[in-house]
Amino acid sequence: MSVDSQKQYGGLDQFRIIAAILVIAIHTSPLLSISEWADFTLTRTIARVAVPFFFMCTGFFFLQKLSTDRNKNANLLKQFLWKVGKLYLLSILLYLPVNAYAGYFTDQLTVFSVVKDLLFNGTLYHLWYFPGIMLGVCISTILYTRLSVWKTFWVTMLLYGIGLLGDSYFGFAQMNPYVDRIYQSMFTLFDYTRNGIFFAPVFVVMGGMIATTRRRKKKKVAPYAIGLGLFGSMLVMEGLLLHVYQLQRHDSMYIFLIPCMYFLFQLLLFWKGRNRPNLRKLSLYVYVLHPLCIVLIRGAAKVTGLTQLLVENSLVHFMLVTVLSFVLSVIVMKVIQRFRGGKPDQTGRAWADIHLPHLQHNVREIQRVLPKDCAVMAVVKAQAYGHGGWQVARYLNKLGIDHFAVATIDEGIELRKKGVKGEILVLGYTDERRIRQIARFRLTQTVVDDEYAQKLNGYNVKIPVHIKIDTGMGRLGESWEHTEKIAAMYRYKNLQVCGTFTHLSVADSLEASDIAYTKNQIARFQKVIEQLKEKGIDPQKLHVQSSYGVLNYGELQYDYARIGIALYGMLSKQGDKVKASVDLRPVLSLKARVVQVKQVEKGASVGYGRAHTAQKDSKIAIVSIGYADGVPRMLSQADATCLIRGKRLPIIGFVCMDQLIVDITDMEEVQIGDVVVFIGRDQEEGITAEEMAQQSNTITNELVSRLGERVQRVYHD
Repeated sequence: MSVDSQKQYGGLDQFRIIAAILVIAIHTSPLLSISEWADFTLTRTIARVAVPFFFMCTGFFFLQKLSTDRNKNANLLKQFLWKVGKLYLLSILLYLPVNAYAGYFTDQLTVFSVVKDLLFNGTLYHLWYFPGIMLGVCISTILYTRLSVWKTFWVTMLLYGIGLLGDSYFGFAQMNPYVDRIYQSMFTLFDYTRNGIFFAPVFVVMGGMIATTRRRKKKKVAPYAIGLGLFGSMLVMEGLLLHVYQLQRHDSMYIFLIPCMYFLFQLLLFWKGRNRPNLRKLSLYVYVLHPLCIVLIRGAAKVTGLTQLLVENSLVHFMLVTVLSFVLSVIVMKVIQRFRGGKPDQTGRAWADIHLPHLQHNVREIQRVLPKDCAVMAVVKAQAYGHGGWQVARYLNKLGIDHFAVATIDEGIELRKKGVKGEILVLGYTDERRIRQIARFRLTQTVVDDEYAQKLNGYNVKIPVHIKIDTGMGRLGESWEHTEKIAAMYRYKNLQVCGTFTHLSVADSLEASDIAYTKNQIARFQKVIEQLKEKGIDPQKLHVQSSYGVLNYGELQYDYARIGIALYGMLSKQGDKVKASVDLRPVLSLKARVVQVKQVEKGASVGYGRAHTAQKDSKIAIVSIGYADGVPRMLSQADATCLIRGKRLPIIGFVCMDQLIVDITDMEEVQIGDVVVFIGRDQEEGITAEEMAQQSNTITNELVSRLGERVQRVYHD
């Protein structure tokens, strides 16, 4: 099991920018003024790696999320299509004026031609990518979930081969009149075979295959570098030969593009560097906006009479389009970011970045290891372990999660008021006098014993409940030994029993004695369930496991799994070992800001109690976060560190209520306003919640759930 705060794909993110520039090159032919052959080599062979690279990125991240649960897969696919479809629609609307100027809306425009463009060609030449990736992912998902990985690959290779004869190898298709007739018929449905049926699926599947196989064994970089050099050269030779013999109808699909992309993508995974989500967005915006920049520059050249310089000089034209595309894309990103409020302003004192893609990843990883018919019950008590209760729950609703657990009735009411849908189970005790609120807000109450059940039933208000059985935890729940009392709890007319559960007390431990104790708890629970069934009582939905119960006892077959700390990408303690192999990614990063920098002379004391005395002339930074914000005061004496500008620096003196002090003697460049990271990554360094919890002599559950309300939560999607 790996809790993955380290996994990074900086190489993929950075190559997205290169790929975006290559796409611009394809549409501006930068070397055409210098040499037709040089331009063909660049734009019609080398640059053809760009779009397949984008397809492979999608496959790499999307296909590894798929499981054996078809409903979950269908939800994943719907979310993907909805997300890409919205962007496609916005792009279509953006380019309507360009379409009108280019004469798209003429008498020859028919419903059939519009449908053909929407599904295959795109309403403008570069927009084919969006229906291409949507259709390609649909085909890949259907095949990937029904066939073996290799069968899926060979089916998509067959599709690619068919497309190849309609693209770069069309001259061969024309040699046979029957084959030619088939392709001419196909071209009445779409203009090119480089589309979502023939072109995209194989690259999407290759990305997924690489994601799967890369987990199993370590790789070496040299074979991939050699492979890329070899097949890259063969790709160029293939393109030039096809061009010489004029066999191409189009020039997107090549035989050697397949191995070339395999080695390129594998090589990029060795490219070290932190994840850069902004580069992903930037490359996407550049792809969408660069034709608009071509139109703007050509229009400006025509108005100013500089067409020969700005357009006919292909290299200058390419450079201007590239610069304008990136400038315009950055502006659009800033505007959208400001509109969404995606980042704290520069005056923010302390905040927690909540990375929703990591939350989604963790959900899929947990679903992957759960039995087929076991649903996730997301535990969002204590403000979703400090991550923001209703915000996290509503996001999980979008992922198809519709079972939640909270600790108190007020937590449940807040979720309902914020629009959270599905079952909300209150795990803790609720005063029976609030039963009408339970009914009003459609909450499900835990019944902790028979006496409590009698009180609830006496109010003559029907409510859904789950019965809790104490099998050895020693907290809430009717004792497993009280069989008759447990059975009685199912017979009260106003209590609609929807589930039965227990809680394991040492599921996090792999010590032999603790494993035996846990198995004994499970056996006790099963005995109670069997006794109930013998009495003709249906216990309804059963749930036993929490996070560690799933990670260490994944063989258990129950209806729900109550997932708490693992959902947020953490384990309770640093160094915890579990049986399941899952890749969890921390969702939360905790940050604050340097608000003052000052010099301290040797012998001077710092902070309350003169807890720190400078051993030499030093420099310190005052940071705007303290124990009222959730940073444990105990860190003061634990040799704890934080990150500033990618370097670990010691926290000195006592942590105060609102501030703390950092020794920055060895970093001259620290300035007021610099970001300080307490949990999370900064460049190549990282501090996990498990590390901070260990230094504070506690567990991550306590650490993150105590983050104060003054800490702004900033959600990144």
